[in-house]
Amino acid sequence: MTMPDRPDETGADRLARLEEHVAHQANTIEELSDQLAEQWRVVEQLRSKLDRLTERFLALEEGSLDAPAITRPPHY
Repeated sequence: MTMPDRPDETGADRLARLEEHVAHQANTIEELSDQLAEQWRVVEQLRSKLDRLTERFLALEEGSLDAPAITRPPHY
């Protein structure tokens, strides 16, 4: 975003306006960085949960492979 020059503005006014703009940008960058760090923590938690669920699913699947084959009951 460009900032329009103002002909009635002194060098000190322009500098103050630019410093204010930079301060707002720095604050925004810090907020975004905090949000990104929080989202990364959530992603890591979800990844860990997915790994545990995958291991559990595979263990259950292996257990089901050991089940006896389905056969006809003797009265058929």
